[in-house]
Amino acid sequence: MDEKIKKRIEDMIHKNKIFIFMKGSPDAPECGFSMKVANILKDLHVEFGYFNIFEDEEIRQGVKEYANWPTIPQVYINGKFVGGADIMEQLYNSGKLKKLIEE
Repeated sequence: MDEKIKKRIEDMIHKNKIFIFMKGSPDAPECGFSMKVANILKDLHVEFGYFNIFEDEEIRQGVKEYANWPTIPQVYINGKFVGGADIMEQLYNSGKLKKLIEE
């Protein structure tokens, strides 16, 4: 992975406690999975940063390699990769996501 792209990804991830690489924006998601993740975080009333992967092809491909995760959205909490929509939904439904965020 190109070091410049890796640094850009890491800077984004560490700028916010919770960060999502998603398709679209939280207010105008461009896929159902991105909408699911944004809605979960909105329901928890937490602030989060995001990046629309359609705005930059290098980042779009880079995040897949960075996390070793092939799909979008990708959620990071405290700089650590948590997962995508299905994992977020499981964590939310079990109550573990709220605990993870509060740590």
